Amino acid sequence: MADMDMSQYLGAFLDETDDNLHRLDDLLLALEKDMVDMDVINEIFRAAHTLKGMAGTMGFTQMMGLTHAMEDRLDAARKGTRPLTENDMNLLFTGLDNLQAMADSIRGGGNDAHIDVSEMVTQLRNEAPAPVSAQSSQPAQQASETSSQDSEWAKKANQEGANAYSVHVTLSQSCLLKAARAFMVVNRLEEMGEIYKSEPSNDALEREEFDFDFTVYVATPASPEEVKNTIEKIGDVQSAEVTEVKADEAPAPAFAPAPEPVQPAQAEAVSAPAPVSAPAPTATEQQKAPVKKESAKKGSQTVRVDIGRLDKLMNLVGELVISRARIERLVQEARLRQFDETLSQLGRISGDIQELVTKLRMVPVSFTFDRFPRLIRDLCKTLNKNVELVLEGEDTELDRTVIDEIGDPMVHLIRNSMDHGIEHPEERKALGKPEKGILKIAAYQEGSGVVIEVSDDGAGIDPDKVKKKAIERGIITEDRANIMSDEEAQQLVLLPGFSMAKQVTDLSGRGVGMDAVKTKVEALGGQFDLSSKKNEGTHVYIRLPLTLAIVLSLLIKVGEETYAISLENVEETIMVRKEDIKTVHGEPTTLLRGEVLSLNILGDILGSDGVEYDRDEYPVVVVKIGKNKIGFIVSELIGQQEIVIKSLGRFLAKIDGITGGTILGDGNVALILDVASFYSTKN
Repeated sequence: MADMDMSQYLGAFLDETDDNLHRLDDLLLALEKDMVDMDVINEIFRAAHTLKGMAGTMGFTQMMGLTHAMEDRLDAARKGTRPLTENDMNLLFTGLDNLQAMADSIRGGGNDAHIDVSEMVTQLRNEAPAPVSAQSSQPAQQASETSSQDSEWAKKANQEGANAYSVHVTLSQSCLLKAARAFMVVNRLEEMGEIYKSEPSNDALEREEFDFDFTVYVATPASPEEVKNTIEKIGDVQSAEVTEVKADEAPAPAFAPAPEPVQPAQAEAVSAPAPVSAPAPTATEQQKAPVKKESAKKGSQTVRVDIGRLDKLMNLVGELVISRARIERLVQEARLRQFDETLSQLGRISGDIQELVTKLRMVPVSFTFDRFPRLIRDLCKTLNKNVELVLEGEDTELDRTVIDEIGDPMVHLIRNSMDHGIEHPEERKALGKPEKGILKIAAYQEGSGVVIEVSDDGAGIDPDKVKKKAIERGIITEDRANIMSDEEAQQLVLLPGFSMAKQVTDLSGRGVGMDAVKTKVEALGGQFDLSSKKNEGTHVYIRLPLTLAIVLSLLIKVGEETYAISLENVEETIMVRKEDIKTVHGEPTTLLRGEVLSLNILGDILGSDGVEYDRDEYPVVVVKIGKNKIGFIVSELIGQQEIVIKSLGRFLAKIDGITGGTILGDGNVALILDVASFYSTKN
C-alpha cells in the first residue's frame, strides 16, 4: 500500500528532481569560478538538501545517500573546516551526473539501485569531521552544558517573539518509511519556524536509527495546538506531544548531542548554539512567512501538463483547421453569402485557439541551451583548452518538439567547434589571438521562424586541407579541386561520412557530425548554412520553423497533382517567359535581377504525367537553400494556405523529397515537398 501511495507522486518527484538538477548544474559552474562564494555554497546546499529530502520521501536511498554526502561536503566548506578543492568540484560534478543517471533510470521504470556510489560517498566525506553517533554517551558535565544551551536558546526565542517547543512525535507501528516520515515532520516544522535540534540527531533519523518516536525542538510563533494539528495530519504519525520549553527550566536532552548540534532536515541549516533567528534579516520567521505565502500564491498560477495531452490537443486543432477550410470551400462553391459573417467569426475563433495551443507548446531555447555551459566545461578539461561560452537570446521560444529534436545536433556543432575549431591556448597566443577562445550561440526570431547561430573565433575550415582530404577519399578529382572556390571546398565537410579528424576519438573522427546536423535541420523543415574563414573562425546558421504541426504553405500544381511547399523554404514566386530561359552547361537558367538562377522542372523530378512543357510563360517557385537560390518550374501556382502536417506512416516515411501529407479544403490529399532534398540530390 505504501508503494502505491508513493507511486502517484512519482511524476511530480521527477519534474522537481529535473528542476533541482538543472539548478545544481548552474550553481556548481558558478562555484567553480569562485570556490569561497558562501552565497553560492548555501544555494547549492539548499538545493541538495531539497533533493535529498524528496528522494528519502520516495524511498530512493541511493539518491538520498549521495545527496547527503554532497550536502556534508558543502557544509564543511561553509563552516570553514574543509575548504573546497578542484578535486572536490570534480567529485561534485560526477555526483551530479550520477544523480541524473538515477533520475533517468527511475523515469524509465527502474530505480536508483543500479549505480554504486559508495566509493564516491567515501571520497566526499574523506577528512570530514566524524559525525557524533546518535547513541553516543557524553560526560555528565557535557549534558549539563547542553541543558544550559537549551535554556539560552529558549530565552532568545522568547525575546524574538517566538515560543520554544519540544515536539515528541510517535509514528504508527505499521510505518514502512520511517526516515521519509521523519523528514516530512522536520520539514513541516521548519516551515512553521526555526529548528534548534532533533533527538536523535538528523543523521540518525535519516539512517532510521530510531524506534518509532523522536523529538524535535522548534521555535515558532504558532500555538501548541497549531503545531500539534499540523504534525498529526502527516501520514503514519500516530501522535504529536507539544511541550513548551521555559527559558529557566530547559530539560536536558534524552540523547546528549555534540556541542555543535546536528543540522535538521531543512532548507537552511541553523548553527547552534546560535539564536533561533540568524543575524541576517531574512532569517526571522516574521520575514520568512510572507515570502513563503507569496511563493505559494505564484505556484498556484501554473500547472504542469503532460506533453502527450498537448500533442492530442494540437491534433484536434489541426482537425479543426481542416474542417474550417472544408466549410469555407463548400460555402464558396454554393455561394451562400448569408454564412459569410458566421464563417468569419469561426475563422477568428479557430485562429485564436490555434495560436493559443501553439503558444502552450512553446518553450524557451534555454531548455536546450542550459546544458551547454556544463558541456563546455567538461570539454575544456578533456581537450585542455580555454573557451568562454557566450549565450544570447535564451528566452527565444520554439515548439517543444523542435526543441527536443535540435538538442543533439547542437551538441554535434559544439563538439566540432571545440575539437576542430578553437585552438589550444599556446597556438592562439602564437597567432596573436587571446588565449581564451570564444564560442557564441545566439537565438532570435526572424519572421515566422527562429534562427540559431553558432560561431567561434577558431582556426576555421582550411579549404586546401579539405580538398586534399576529399581527393584522398575519391570524393573529387584533382581537376575539380583546382577549379573549386574556397567556399565550395568548405561545403564538402557537409557530405555524409566526411571527416577531417586524423584519428577516431570520443569526440570526432567517426564520420558523423556536420552532415548529421544538416540532415536533421532539413528534416525539421529548416535551413542550414555554413561559412568559414581560415584562422578567423566558423559560423553556422540554422533557421527553424516555430512549430511542426500547422504551417503556412504554398500550394502548387504539377500536372494534375497538387503539392504543398512550406513558406519557410520559399523565397518568392515569379513568371519566366520562354525566351528568357537559357542553357548554361546543359542546365536551364534565367536571370533574376541580374543574377543567374538555375531552373529545374519539378515535374521531371517527381516523374509526373500530364505536364505541359510548351508554354509561353512558366510559373517558377524560387527556393533559398543555404546561400543558394534555385527555381522550380511548376504547372500552376494556387496560393497560400495553412496546412496540417500528417505523417505518411512507417512504410512511406522515407520517400526522398516527401516530408508528409495534408488534407485540403476539398477533401483531397496533397503531399508536402522537401525541395531542399531535391537540390542536395541534384548536387
